[in-house]
Amino acid sequence: MKLTPFLSPARGRRVIAAALMALTSLASATTADDSRKPVQVVAPWEIGSLDPSKSGYVFTRMQITETLVAVDEQGALAPGLATRWQASPDQLTWTFHLRPGSLFHDGNAVQAADVVAALERARKNPGVLGNAPIQAVRADQGAVVLRLSRPFAPLPAFLAHYSTQILAPGAFATDGSVKAVIGSGAYRVTSIQAPQKLLTERFKGWTGGPRPAIERVSYLAVSRGETRNLLASSGQADLVFTHDPINFQKLKVNRNVQLHTLAVPRSIYIKVNAAHPALKDSATRQGLSLAIDRVGIASAILHEPKAAATQLFPPSMAEWHVPDLPPLRRDPVQARALLKSAGWVAGADGMLSRDGKPFKVTLRTFSDRPELPLIATALQAQFREIGVDLAVSVGNSSDIPAGHQDGSLELALLARNYALVPDPVGTLLQDFGPQGGDWGAMGWSSAALRDAIDALSSKDNPQRRSIHRGSAATVLQAELPVIPVLWYQHSATSSQRLRNVSLDPMEMSYRLSQAQWAR
Repeated sequence: MKLTPFLSPARGRRVIAAALMALTSLASATTADDSRKPVQVVAPWEIGSLDPSKSGYVFTRMQITETLVAVDEQGALAPGLATRWQASPDQLTWTFHLRPGSLFHDGNAVQAADVVAALERARKNPGVLGNAPIQAVRADQGAVVLRLSRPFAPLPAFLAHYSTQILAPGAFATDGSVKAVIGSGAYRVTSIQAPQKLLTERFKGWTGGPRPAIERVSYLAVSRGETRNLLASSGQADLVFTHDPINFQKLKVNRNVQLHTLAVPRSIYIKVNAAHPALKDSATRQGLSLAIDRVGIASAILHEPKAAATQLFPPSMAEWHVPDLPPLRRDPVQARALLKSAGWVAGADGMLSRDGKPFKVTLRTFSDRPELPLIATALQAQFREIGVDLAVSVGNSSDIPAGHQDGSLELALLARNYALVPDPVGTLLQDFGPQGGDWGAMGWSSAALRDAIDALSSKDNPQRRSIHRGSAATVLQAELPVIPVLWYQHSATSSQRLRNVSLDPMEMSYRLSQAQWAR
């Protein structure tokens, strides 16, 4: 098996040492009083940019910035910077009323014109608003008004996405780039050392909820899963997100921490370049799918057999999960038959070729989610059983969209969150439009799927929406522009020094304003 190593042992030790030193330096700057200490948050995600369209999820999860619309515990839309909103009878004009008294972290009042400027910028940058039929955004008597070219029911859900977060006018340089993160959330930035560190303090002017009990919070990006496990188990960090499931049992019995796990609307799948000569026909993609032992991978790596994906959308997405859809399964015999029907011929060594070219492809993945390289290694072995030579390349998560854009990507293993826009239509529009998407389809499109998504974007009755959701799931299951493998299990550990810690099933917030020091 060919697997690109994560890091050399020596470099790995240096990464761990650097992370420990960073947390130690943060801790040493505080007093012995817990109420004055920063809660130390560790997560895999680097602060690659101050721009909301790129690393904005760090700032919304840390409750530094706000969006017009938020999401409650049940996944329903809730007030954010907007306390209420309504659509005109023709569904073409939406009005969002701002929370009275809201302040940016620089002390200036949040004005409707500031929100308009932020949304106009979001429309021009990569993000969800480019997929919404917005004709114009304007301020009107203290409210924000969006005019649409056609009815678009998911609009409020789009305005909960991190790329639509509202920054103060002072956050921008003269050229329009972001020079500082000045939001209106519960915490304000005191220091950023990109791409690793972020320090915040409680914002006294926040009007979005009760005063947070935690005064200061630090953030440290640590990509290696074993380093995050060490920081959690040693008590060097208070909140650590995204653990390697192989360590769950050790973390459960560790007296320093409490382990939190939660099934979330996120799927692990193989992104396929359907324009690649070896992958262009659906029979080949179905053959690859039939080679995957999902239950075995889920049991061995996630320690949860129920995480084996029988379709793209997990049961936690009740409206989208189709119970009677013929499930994805493992059947190597049928896999070989399908590949043979697609023109693949096995050689004396059992490896496949077509038109004199071997079935050899590369799968890209990344280690920020520690289970992905392990899953990739399992796929490598299972594909070899049916004659496919799969190379695995473990790099950065940015390698996947880069490979999509330059056409070099063949296969990629990733985890896709369908709740970053509370209505999954937002993510589907990004992933399965005519040009595909960085994290979705590549070299594949479907008029039937597009029609279903367009219908779901319009105001419709629940029965017809259910039919359209079923149609979308059926097309994706038949064509497999992405090949589902597992349903994701979100995980985090919290220090016993903290209470009122919980996981957000939508993965939009770390809920820092709810946490308290244990007494």
